[in-house]
Amino acid sequence: MAPTETPSAGTSSADAPSAEPPPTGTPPAKPSRRAYHHGDLRRAVLTAALDVIAADGPSALSLRDLARRAGVSHAAPAHHFKDRTGLLTAIAAEGFGLLSATLREAPDLKEAGVRYVRFARQHPAHFQVMFAPDLLRAEDLELATARTLAGDALREAVSGVHPEGIEPRLAGVAAWSLAHGFATLLLGHNLDGPVGDRDPEEVFRALAAMLFRSGD
Repeated sequence: MAPTETPSAGTSSADAPSAEPPPTGTPPAKPSRRAYHHGDLRRAVLTAALDVIAADGPSALSLRDLARRAGVSHAAPAHHFKDRTGLLTAIAAEGFGLLSATLREAPDLKEAGVRYVRFARQHPAHFQVMFAPDLLRAEDLELATARTLAGDALREAVSGVHPEGIEPRLAGVAAWSLAHGFATLLLGHNLDGPVGDRDPEEVFRALAAMLFRSGD
C-alpha cells in the first residue's frame, strides 16, 4: 500500500490542501418553490380556505385571496382545484371522510350521534360546506365515495336499534335529523340558552336517550 502523503515539517499551513471544496461559481441552491407548489400547496390552500369559511362563510372564498394567504402565485390554487367549486368539493369530500372515520368509532347509535355533534364542533367549516349541494360538483367521484362511506357508517350504527313500528331506514333518518339538527342549531348559537354551561355532548346524550334505545 502506498504511504499516505502528509505535509512535511517545512511546509506551511498555507500550502496544505484546503478542506473547503473549490468554488464552483454556482450560488447555493435556494428552496424550490416548485417543490412547495407540488408538495404542500394543496394542504396550504385547503387550510386557508377552512379558516375563511369558519370566520366568514363559503361566500367569502376567493382563490386569489387564498393564494395570497398561502404565499403562492394567484394562479397556483387552480392547478389543484381548477376553480372555487372544485375547492369546495374537495373540502366536502375531506369532511365526509373525517365524519365516516369518527362514526365508525362509535359503539352504538347514541354515541354515533355524539360523535356527529363533536365533528360539527371540531370541523365547523367542513360541516358548513358538506351539506350545501349547490356549492359542490355533484359528479365528483371522491365526494360521492366519501359521502357513501359516511352514510354506510350511519346505517351500521342504526342497525343496532329496534324502534317499534319503524322501519330501519326511517330510524336512520330520525337519528340523522336529531344529530344534524342539534349540531346546526348549536353552531348557529341557537341553543346557547337551553344548553347554557352544560357540555353539549351530554345534552345530546340526554336527548338521544329519550328517543332511541340500543338493541340487546
